[in-house]
Amino acid sequence: MKKFNVLLFLCFGLMAVSNGQDTPITVEEIYNGAFRTEGLDALRSLENGKQYTVLNTDRSTGNSSIDKYDYATLKKVGTVLSSADLPEIQSFSSYAFNDDESKILLATEVESIFRRSTLGIFYVYDVDSKALTRISDNKIREPALSPDGKKVAYVTDNNLYVFDISSKKSEQITTDGVKNKIINGVTDWVYEEEFAFVRAFSWNSDGTRIAFLRFDETEVPEFSMDIFGENLYPSQETFKYPKAGENNSVVTLHLFDLASKTTSKVDLGNPYYIPRMQWMNNADYLSVQTLNRHQNDLKLHAVNAKDNSVSLLHEEKDEAYVDVTDDLTFLPDDSFIWTSEQDGYNHIYLYGQDGKLMNQITKGAWEVTRYFGYDQEKDKVYYQSTENGSINRGVYSIESDGRNKKALAAEEGTNSADFSADFTYFINTFSSATTPPVYTLHKALSGKQIKEIKNNEALLAKLKSYVFQPKEFSTITINGNELNMYQIKPVGFDANKKYPLLMYQYSGPGSQSVANQWYNDRDYWHEVLAAKGYVIACVDGRGTGFKGRDFKKSTYLNLVKYETEDQIAAAEKLSELPYIDEKRTGIWGWSFGGHMATNSILKGNEVFETAIAVAPVTSWRFYDSIYTERFMRTPEENPSGYDDNSPFNYPEMLKGNYLLIHGSGDDNVHVQNSMRMIEALVQANKPFDMAIYPDKNHGIYGGMTRVHLFNKMTKFIVENL
Repeated sequence: MKKFNVLLFLCFGLMAVSNGQDTPITVEEIYNGAFRTEGLDALRSLENGKQYTVLNTDRSTGNSSIDKYDYATLKKVGTVLSSADLPEIQSFSSYAFNDDESKILLATEVESIFRRSTLGIFYVYDVDSKALTRISDNKIREPALSPDGKKVAYVTDNNLYVFDISSKKSEQITTDGVKNKIINGVTDWVYEEEFAFVRAFSWNSDGTRIAFLRFDETEVPEFSMDIFGENLYPSQETFKYPKAGENNSVVTLHLFDLASKTTSKVDLGNPYYIPRMQWMNNADYLSVQTLNRHQNDLKLHAVNAKDNSVSLLHEEKDEAYVDVTDDLTFLPDDSFIWTSEQDGYNHIYLYGQDGKLMNQITKGAWEVTRYFGYDQEKDKVYYQSTENGSINRGVYSIESDGRNKKALAAEEGTNSADFSADFTYFINTFSSATTPPVYTLHKALSGKQIKEIKNNEALLAKLKSYVFQPKEFSTITINGNELNMYQIKPVGFDANKKYPLLMYQYSGPGSQSVANQWYNDRDYWHEVLAAKGYVIACVDGRGTGFKGRDFKKSTYLNLVKYETEDQIAAAEKLSELPYIDEKRTGIWGWSFGGHMATNSILKGNEVFETAIAVAPVTSWRFYDSIYTERFMRTPEENPSGYDDNSPFNYPEMLKGNYLLIHGSGDDNVHVQNSMRMIEALVQANKPFDMAIYPDKNHGIYGGMTRVHLFNKMTKFIVENL
């Protein structure tokens, strides 16, 4: 037996071997919300720093309200707004204040477009007059209040508009928007998915200008999906989707001046991507980030809006790629804070307004995972990091010169902070594999806990009556690397018996599946299987995150090659454990993890007997340009990187049991991936199982879909592993 370095053994009163627990968790309970945790919905700190607001919903009436609470006492001190007082609307699902909190933007009737984009009916509520104004009779996209609360900018039909609240009239800023051709003010599909933003316009600090991006999709190839629906004939959804190596949108930056009502184009030197823009505190200056196609040269520019001149503030280069983040923060004098992996780990840096480095604020062989903000008055930078272990997250403060670091909330597990506007307080959210989310109020300077706001002890009490096994965290040395791992052992585990092993992984670049935090739906499903006698294991291999730049970027140009090798080697090593039946080893995953599961049962056909692949990529040639080229460059530059690890190029290697699942309406990882895999397996005369969920997207959910999906997966595991 090989020696495993056990870092943390999580054992608590939920173990199925005690307290007479005998009720198994069911898939139906998981996906009907039986184990859902309670949280704090849409919390916003008010500018006074002493109070915060929370969006509350009365389930009995359906009314929603924005309620005001006092940080010091946590008591409700008033209601800013209740839909019960608004005849026009029954409820609202989100809200946003303008800078002086005199106006509130309310979202109703919201419907999804893609992963992050939505359409909705929006209203502006005047806090003083209590007047409610509807912005448009039609559904609109991404409305944003001007800083003074007098106007709202929004997008409809791919054009940018400005709505004047007092006159209740809209002014059209752009006129050339056309579906699948020109987009103004919101992003195209691939920017939304891979650069993680939709609103592509921004007000400057005094509301006199709007910066916006224009996407020319003319040369981007179209992708179409059949929507089967319930009508006699299917319809077809067609949208622009740049696959690896194909043309992307031509993106340009424009400035609209509200006084002169003129629009001007900013010459940035024809950058390939414009992944971020942000106004500085000086209303005349805009910061813009640009990237080359290889995404290994990121430039931060300063644009002078008076004359559209552009200067270079900062540049980041990397032999592989540079990540785009939202950590850029401008201080009152427009010096700025920035995060970078330039020393091998993600850390915080301070630059002057001229772009010159003033100081590296954090240092060490650990990663800053979130930047919360900077209190200039007290010279405190607040951040989250892996200083207490790569599977944990702690909240810390440090001064801008890198001195006087303090742990504010660093209990083993996952801590995340929400700070008051003046950095007097923060609300910490803590969870671990043994503790569902707990919300506590703390003093920001000291980290001292003032009181508990909310916990999920009722869920813990409920789980005591269920068969529930703890996760055991450890590390395993594979291919020269110490990898994070957890196991969930079967109910009534006996080390002298042999058990089948099911491995789960995602394995995508910079991801993390082995994390000391509370359970998600997938974890509960693993408990279903543990109750049926399976050992569940998860190993984060090379390419996953939070262990330094080199570890994360070691898979560059060879996605899934080294990751697959690590999963195969981990399965071999785990099979040497005396309680693992080496002839009953399975693996499963979703999306990137589905690609991994497929590759593992093919290239590891002497190790794995069973695999489930949900919504898998089967060739990186089929996936989008921004994500794929970041890690692989283009197919023309790196053909072997694309083809040597594409499973439909070696279907004859399949020996075991294989289940392939996909949603036919997946706009992200197209069902084309699975269709090509199916055809390859058919032509290789290899038996396999499959399921297609009509019109379901990458998440494969809606109604009873998840229940059906996971019951199908359970049945497949029980019958084949």
